[in-house]
This record gives sequence, structure tokens and C-alpha cells, in this order.
Amino acid sequence: MEDSRTFKQLRPEERLAIASMKLQGASTRAMARVLARPASTVSRELRRNASPEGGYCAQSALAQHAHRRQAARSASKLDLLSVQWGVVVTMLSWKWSPQQIASTLKRVFPDEPERHVSHETIYTAIYAHARGELRRDLIACLRQGKSTRMPRSRGTDRRGQIPEMVSIHVRPPEVNDRVMPGHWEGDLIKGAGNKSSVGVLVERSSRLVLLARMPDATAASALAAFTVKLNSIAAPMRHSLTYDQGREMARHADLARATNIRVYFCDPHSPWQRGTCENTNGLLRQYLPKGTDLSVYTQEQLDAIADSLNGRPRATHDWRNPLEVFALMLANSHQPPSSVQ
Repeated sequence: MEDSRTFKQLRPEERLAIASMKLQGASTRAMARVLARPASTVSRELRRNASPEGGYCAQSALAQHAHRRQAARSASKLDLLSVQWGVVVTMLSWKWSPQQIASTLKRVFPDEPERHVSHETIYTAIYAHARGELRRDLIACLRQGKSTRMPRSRGTDRRGQIPEMVSIHVRPPEVNDRVMPGHWEGDLIKGAGNKSSVGVLVERSSRLVLLARMPDATAASALAAFTVKLNSIAAPMRHSLTYDQGREMARHADLARATNIRVYFCDPHSPWQRGTCENTNGLLRQYLPKGTDLSVYTQEQLDAIADSLNGRPRATHDWRNPLEVFALMLANSHQPPSSVQ
């Protein structure tokens, strides 16, 4: 017998069995035993879905059941044959966004909630259309005009928020101008299966590169590796570090205290805000190809790779190399070390 705490709708084959046993004169309890159903389920089925002539037909019973289920559903506000849908389509043709349409309907008909509809309902109605010319026309009215609806949570950082982040948007203007040296960008490059990583630090003005070996991509490893590398640089040449919102930088406050440096965070999914580091990562892939195990490299080998890259002449430096430019900047620097506020 089925669990009395749950109820499952009769299947089409069960209705066929009921119709057959009904013709043979079987009792309700006998039918229930064969179907392993409560007798009340069979009795209710015979009572509710009997044919108009008084008998029981499986096809007729199934049709009556489907009709009742459809009638029990509340009518959609944007039924394709409704006046409301016609209003929404007209506004879409005016190049109005679903948000604008939803807000306007609520403002124009404040006392008629049945005429209100959310912007998500409008999007759902548009993308629920079967593929065809009408669907393409409706999607073309949307500003993005994408053939599929992106989930509302898209773009949200699912890794969790890093506490006390300081946004790149409050970073001093001189960092953007690359006039003052000592401002760095950071990142991790990952190895095969994201199971190994190497820390990357790039000075924005000179393009000098530092590489740090890391046993893993945890916040503790990033703190240790970046602390050692940044403290190997003279204090006048380390003022700020700009990083993305990777969880390896969760201990940025400890890094700031250990290195006397300010840490700024980019917006989510905005690699262009660390363009120098992104470009450098591409150059490093000549030495550290994608899909390789980065854990096999020692710190000495990574330092040799950094030296090789820092010795390359750059067009942006009138064909001097980053090491030359960094040394000149250091020699000309008479600024006292900055302190973390």
C-alpha cells in the first residue's frame, strides 16, 4: 500500500486497469488491492471521473482529470490572448524595457493590482514563446537582444565577500596616471586543474615583475608569499597593491600591516582594471604554459623567469627594459615610506 502521508496521481495505465476491472464487475476494494492503492483513491476516481453515461472510460477519465487541473491554475496575467499582453507588447515596440513597463503599469493603475506585472514576469513571457518569428521580434525589442535569458544572479561573486575591502574607485589618481612608482598589481596564475599556482606582482610604471612560489591558493599562502616578495622591494617603491576579489586575498589587512602597503580591490569580473597584470600573465605563459603543473618550479626558477621577462626591452619604455626603468625610478626616489592609514 502507498504511504498514507503522500498522494500520487493515478497513472494512465492504472486508469486502464480500473476500466478493465470495472467491466469485469470487480469491487472497489479488489481494484485497490490489485493497484496497491487505498480503496478511497479508487472510489474517488470512479466518482469524480465517471463518464456521462454512468460507466468508466480511461480516456474520458484522463481528459476530465486534465481539465480540472488546468482550471485550478490561476490565470496568467500575461496570457498571450489577454489585453494585458497586448499592452506589454505595444510598450516593448516603443523600445521600453520590462522594468519601465512594470513601473509604468503600477503608476498608471495604482488601484488595480490585477493590471500590475513584474519585469521578471515580462521577461519570462517573452522567452517562454516557442522559437519563431514572433519570439525573435520580441527579443529584438530588448536592449541586450540575447536569445537566452541570463539568470538574475549572474555576475554575483559566489565565492563570498572579502571583509573590509577598499574599492579601486577610491585609489589615488596618481596611480592611474602611472606617474608615481611603487604601485603594484597582483594576481595568481593557475596550473593544471587549478591545483597549483604562482603569485604574480607587477609594478605599474616600470612593468617590473615578481613571481612568488605558493604551495596552494589559500589566503595563508598568499599572505606569506606576497609578504616576502613585497618586503624585498625598497620601501619607497611599494605604496599600493591592486587585486581582484579572489578569496586568496581574504587576509589583505594582514598583508597591509606586514608590508606597509595599501590594498585596493577591483570590481567583480573587471580584468581591465588590472590591465598591466593581465598583459603580464599572457607574457608569462611563454614560460609557464597553461595545463602544466606549476608546483614543480622552485622559487629560484621562478626568479630566473622573472629576470628573463624583466630583461626584455619594451616599446613603452623606448626599448629599455623594466629592470633599467625600475632602477632609475628607485635612484630618483626620495620619498619617505608611506604608512597604512
